[in-house]
Amino acid sequence: MLLPLKPGELSRLIPAVATGPQFAASSGNPRKLLQRLLISLIGGVISLLVAQSLFSSRFGPVWLVAGFVFLLYILWGPILEAGRRNATLRRYPVAALFEGEVGDLYTREVVEQRREQAGNEGRLELVENKRTWLCLELEDEEGYLGQVRFPMEKKHQTIRRGMVVRALVLSERKDFSRIGAISDAWLPQPKLWVGEYPYLLRPAFEEICLRRLR
Repeated sequence: MLLPLKPGELSRLIPAVATGPQFAASSGNPRKLLQRLLISLIGGVISLLVAQSLFSSRFGPVWLVAGFVFLLYILWGPILEAGRRNATLRRYPVAALFEGEVGDLYTREVVEQRREQAGNEGRLELVENKRTWLCLELEDEEGYLGQVRFPMEKKHQTIRRGMVVRALVLSERKDFSRIGAISDAWLPQPKLWVGEYPYLLRPAFEEICLRRLR
């Protein structure tokens, strides 16, 4: 079942500015955090040194501002990335509240990182870090709708076929004949939120579900 959203509801459910959970999700793994920290420190230190050497020049304040911008990159980097990800869903002209069920679920191994390291004989070997992801196929009375995928955790072992699932569906077409994107999903029976990225403002989404799906 698809219930089209009313004007203004999409911007209420998917904010333009990053929320706390979105900031955390966009911060990335330890390797990505380290990369941001290095960029922040190196860029900040170099810019401040240049600003100091050009202190009496008219370009000194510009480099000083650039230095502080670099130093704060570790903070505004995830905010910028979260805003960009939110914008990919906010750009769709039509959105609808979906209620259906988990038609099928299965796991798959996803390579999250590749790196080369020296083996016992001194040769470089390709090492892959894999993680188990859970894939949920969503369907309703009209059939298959789409899929939601996310890294599997212990709490997800309670998910079963046939469970009610709710999500936001976005499309370029008013008749939703072609689905453009699906947000993270809410399973009310086990009270679980699932998805690769927390697009939705969850309390607001749950409130709309209670109001629209009575």
